[in-house]
Amino acid sequence: MPKAIISVSNKDNLIPFAEKLSGLKWELLASGGTAKLLADAGIPVLEISKYTDSPEILGGRVKTLHPFIHGGILAQNTPNHKADLDALGIDYIDLVVCNLYPFQETIQKSDVSLEDAIENIDIGGVTLLRAAAKNYQRVSVLCDSDDYENFIQKISRGSLSIEDRYKYAIKAFKHTAQYDSSIASYLSQGAFTSLALHKQSSLRYGENPHQEASYLTYQSDSGPLGGKFLQGKELSYNNYLDLDAAWRAVVSFTDPAIVIVKHLSPCGISSAVKLSDAYQHALASDPISAYGGVIASNRALDGETAKAMSDLFVECIIAPGFSEEALQLYAVKKNCRLIMMPNLDVNPKLEYRSVNQGLLVQTIDQGDPQPENWQVVSKRQPSKEEMQSMRFAWKACQHVKSNAIVFASGNATVGIGGGQPNRVDCVHIAANRAGEKSKGAVMASDAFFPFPDSVEAAAHYGIKAIIQPGGSKRDQESIELADRHNMVMVVTGVRHFKH
Repeated sequence: MPKAIISVSNKDNLIPFAEKLSGLKWELLASGGTAKLLADAGIPVLEISKYTDSPEILGGRVKTLHPFIHGGILAQNTPNHKADLDALGIDYIDLVVCNLYPFQETIQKSDVSLEDAIENIDIGGVTLLRAAAKNYQRVSVLCDSDDYENFIQKISRGSLSIEDRYKYAIKAFKHTAQYDSSIASYLSQGAFTSLALHKQSSLRYGENPHQEASYLTYQSDSGPLGGKFLQGKELSYNNYLDLDAAWRAVVSFTDPAIVIVKHLSPCGISSAVKLSDAYQHALASDPISAYGGVIASNRALDGETAKAMSDLFVECIIAPGFSEEALQLYAVKKNCRLIMMPNLDVNPKLEYRSVNQGLLVQTIDQGDPQPENWQVVSKRQPSKEEMQSMRFAWKACQHVKSNAIVFASGNATVGIGGGQPNRVDCVHIAANRAGEKSKGAVMASDAFFPFPDSVEAAAHYGIKAIIQPGGSKRDQESIELADRHNMVMVVTGVRHFKH
């Protein structure tokens, strides 16, 4: 009769799984709490302490650490190993079902003590998983309840293979690796950090066809950017980058908003009461660059907006949802990728960037810290409309590559310039995009003006109000120049570089 040892902290789906195992004539061994749960459910089970004739000790710290357990798990099908087991009266164990004390969940609690954290460091469970995974050629190991039904189906059909056990073993080693990494990070107070990544797919190529690329995720079952791929061609390396930039930008707005990104740079951003209006204004910001871009929406894409988009060639659309009409409209555009992001609130807190021989990590720029401390430093006070446009432009410029310059009118960009080594060039680029729409518009700059030349250029193009962080040694020159041109200038005290 095959033997299974079950020792789980998370008991999800355990009862039906154990019932099926028992029904297939498996002998079940279990540790204290797990054994009681199975026995109370009427499932035949032998408690490990009785099997080993050795009681749990140290308040439960030692339960499964015994030669009868680990000898039975680690033994191979060889004459020497069989002889050792027979000499000691040890039986083979064929399956280990185990998951670990909830250390990660424990340390997330605001009031957790070091003593509580340490008590939730699993020893026996990790040892069971590693032993079974090491001996995968004979032993199966299940650390994920999602694998229970698959395992039952395979053993019922007699189709469980060494390849199946190999996959289970890899999952177990990943589980213990992540567990140990979280302990090391917690105890070292962040001096040690390990990123657990899961390969989701190999990409056709990277930024260029001669570069290899893959998509990795933090969660093993995660879709693109944590969303769901609905239709279209396979996502490319550059698609992922553009989608990420567009999504991060659009979710920073609370009103219905559209962001259009091309080559990692926003070319149109707008918010409006109607999503279709937001799209039309975003497109008007730079219709040439929008061709072949990526569009993000912070509302489910409705039929009216989808119909308005249908004349534009778009690589990808990302949104919290898609109406049936929108899905039908894009069903004929089979190459257009649609990504559904059902939860607007699940966004990263940290971002990592690779550098030579290392990584940089920082918290995500979530906008101005509260409370706002904006100051009107010009002689002229802004109108209500100008202040609203500056608020929009200030939020929009946070998503443009530095040196970021955004021209805006109402709640829509009319010209965007960024990613240049000097700021005044970005003003000229934004003005070139805006054309006549720059007259009477507002301008946002992600960082201060080192010289007043950008303010002079803005005045030349007809900008009426400027919002910028301030903090330059020449701030007064910029303020005086704004006053000479009867422009509003607002200083936020906060910089928003995006390199």
